[in-house]
Amino acid sequence: MPRLEAGTKAPAFSLPDQDGKKVALKDLKGKPAVIYFYPADDTPGCTKEACQFNDNLASFNRAGVKVIGISPDGAIKHNRFREKYGLKFPLLSDPEHKVMEAYGAWGEKTLYGKKTVGVIRSTFLIDEKGMILRAWYNVRADGHAAKVLDELSDA
Repeated sequence: MPRLEAGTKAPAFSLPDQDGKKVALKDLKGKPAVIYFYPADDTPGCTKEACQFNDNLASFNRAGVKVIGISPDGAIKHNRFREKYGLKFPLLSDPEHKVMEAYGAWGEKTLYGKKTVGVIRSTFLIDEKGMILRAWYNVRADGHAAKVLDELSDA
């Protein structure tokens, strides 16, 4: 499984958001972005991570950084999740895992002591030119949004 590193070009993508509108990496050019991959809507860890990104959204916005979440879930689940928790950033659907694979966010992982294949919770800070500034793999959901925000202030 490929692992992206700082200084590499972010893989291009075009995925539908919760409203079926296509969102592409090229649409983000000119603005930095945080793209995070998570396993499933409305599960404990994913909810904590999404809510913490949402709670820090004003700070990301002040820094000019767009936040985008990507999971295998479809529009209906994304909309329910956004409504239930008041999420204000887009959630994209990658049911075929193609974008996740390109970012190294899909593959073998250990879950409760067993090897399985699935989403590897990962986050990428991408600059305004589409280059990876920072990649985090196998992140802990709780507190991660604050760590990403800290990284922005260090950049």
